[in-house]
Amino acid sequence: MVRLLSVNVGLPRNIDWEGKTVHTGIWKSPVQGRRFVRRLNIEGDGQGDLAGHGGEHRAVFVYQTDSYRYWEKQLGRSDFTFGQFGENFTVDGLSDGEVCIGDRYRIGNALFEVTQPRVTCYRVGIRMNEPRMASLLVAHHRPGFYFRVLEEGDVGSEDEIVKVADGPMHMTVAEADALLYLSAHSPDQLRRALKIPALSPGWQASFRTMLEKEEDGLSTGNAGLAPTHEPPPAWPGFRQLRVSQMDRESSSVLSFVLTPADGQPLSPALPGQFVVLRLHPKEYVSPLLRNYSLSGPQNADCYRVSIKREANGAASTYLHTQVQRDDLLEVSAPRGNFTLLPGDGSVVLLSAGVGATPVLAMLHRLAAESSQREVWWLYGARNSGDHPFDKESRDLLQSLQHGRSHIRYSRPLPADRLGANFDAPGHLDVAAIETLGVPRTAHFYLCGPTTFISDLTAGLVAWGVDAARVHAETFGPGGSMTPGVIGATARPPHPPDTLGGLGPLVSFARSNLTVAWDKRFQSLLELAEACDVPVRWACRTGVCHTCETSLISGTVNYQLEPLQAAADGHILICCCQPNDELVVDL
Repeated sequence: MVRLLSVNVGLPRNIDWEGKTVHTGIWKSPVQGRRFVRRLNIEGDGQGDLAGHGGEHRAVFVYQTDSYRYWEKQLGRSDFTFGQFGENFTVDGLSDGEVCIGDRYRIGNALFEVTQPRVTCYRVGIRMNEPRMASLLVAHHRPGFYFRVLEEGDVGSEDEIVKVADGPMHMTVAEADALLYLSAHSPDQLRRALKIPALSPGWQASFRTMLEKEEDGLSTGNAGLAPTHEPPPAWPGFRQLRVSQMDRESSSVLSFVLTPADGQPLSPALPGQFVVLRLHPKEYVSPLLRNYSLSGPQNADCYRVSIKREANGAASTYLHTQVQRDDLLEVSAPRGNFTLLPGDGSVVLLSAGVGATPVLAMLHRLAAESSQREVWWLYGARNSGDHPFDKESRDLLQSLQHGRSHIRYSRPLPADRLGANFDAPGHLDVAAIETLGVPRTAHFYLCGPTTFISDLTAGLVAWGVDAARVHAETFGPGGSMTPGVIGATARPPHPPDTLGGLGPLVSFARSNLTVAWDKRFQSLLELAEACDVPVRWACRTGVCHTCETSLISGTVNYQLEPLQAAADGHILICCCQPNDELVVDL
């Protein structure tokens, strides 16, 4: 007889972990008597991170005693108690290799449906005092699974677990887990999984993305966990390109046209991608690394970058004042996921200042294709003196059958003419976009100052635009994702507080920081955290791919081999160290 051995609950609490404060609900303890199970939770239970745990499709987590015994043997432990793995139900039976997604079970007075395997998370490693635990659960095919509550009711230990319906497609929890996290899978398996109505929306989206990439032949890495729209970089490291032309675009923006120094063709970039320039203003000083979006049409003859001279900007000042025609610059291959997606729907290219560069490349692509899509060019500047690409963008829009433009100046000059140079005074905001009649169903591509992007992103979503249709690019460090960590004080990127690294140089390109590798760190992620470089992670063991980062130059070695390799040209910073001088897109 399959039985419920223990009901375990626990409310979120704060714990100290490696100098951080983590808010987590993974500590669960057995309760006596019966407990009522509601749609989102068990009475007395809670989750600390609702982005990764909890919710309708992850209301109850189940783990099995045969896995308890397995891990006791594998880890040489004998100190486990019910709730050890963060589960709400400890059960005798219901192995991951037998239970299928969509199976339904009656326990006590409640009815449950299996929705997905466990989501890998570093917090199970904290609870188990075993940092590798998130990886081990997947690698050994023992993740556990989540229940959705179909009928609320009370449950208690020793309740019999009665199966009342089989899930369609008969895909086991272990198979579904391996399908997402491991490399061995087939399109037929993905199609099978997508035919299971009970499968949670998040896993359905991951499998759908994986299938699309498989069918498109773009399946390097794990598209279900770290989808990327970019092809592998055309070359590793840096290549010398010649400055063949320099054009003044505005009072502060200068364009550099770069052509191959060796005569070999370039790889056409995707519209919206960027390159990294490695600059050497001073001899015997670490080079400067800067990301610059490509602003011109996509071809194999040249790249164009358009750079604003910033006050106190070492790189931009050097480029504006020292670089001349025919000089050679070290340039990376084009990279980046902020690219124009294919389709037939409306496109809104929304930018301010020099943020026009990546969306201008998108406008070039649309014009080159004589696109029939409705294209909106919405741009904000201070005045005509700070308005780069004015004629260029107007000419491109006029070549489009459904091109529309709206320009706003926040500080017009006396000579600026309303209706000629610009369409309205002030700043671009959602109220202006709504007044123009821009459709909410369009794809919005945003680039500009940080506040411009954050305000418009929040405003568009509040206006009713699907968040998946809002795409943004920032020139500096990206946003961080540190699930469960609370109370951390944000600091600008800086060298580690304790210096002493003697290893190869590691450059965080977006953060404008170069430091020496120190062997006291276990991974590039730990080094980045010590420098307050914004990072994204979840499992910290090479499973979830949240930390996947573009590798611009150099090589790494993995201290803990990831369960599936990163996409070509990328690395998993949570489990690797540098072999040699390294440049990463952080």
